[in-house]
Amino acid sequence: MVMKRRNTPTKEAVINVLSKTGKAMSQSAIEKKINLKSDRATIYRVLNRFCEDGVLHKIVAEDGKQYFALCVNCKENKLPKNHFHFRCTSCQTIECLHEPVHFSVPKNYSVESINCVLTGTCPKCI
Repeated sequence: MVMKRRNTPTKEAVINVLSKTGKAMSQSAIEKKINLKSDRATIYRVLNRFCEDGVLHKIVAEDGKQYFALCVNCKENKLPKNHFHFRCTSCQTIECLHEPVHFSVPKNYSVESINCVLTGTCPKCI
């Protein structure tokens, strides 16, 4: 039996912020944008539940900071679950790369999952 998750003001606020920005955001950035008295732990639980439910995906940048992005953008562009991301060091945005990034691994290794963020300057900042 699958339990339906109830909708809450915090869930609605998180989704609204992410859909308006269209970019991946950190928990602290999301916290600053929502106009609710939700505590950090509640927002963290909401973000992780959305990841479990396939609504968001989590991106871990090279500095260990977690960012969250709506999966709807990825589904529309038919991106695989494991795809590459790009973080601009100038404007600090993180986005899904919609074109394939090719990589190889040594013989006898089998890749099941990737978490890759390429870092550099985006086309808007060059």
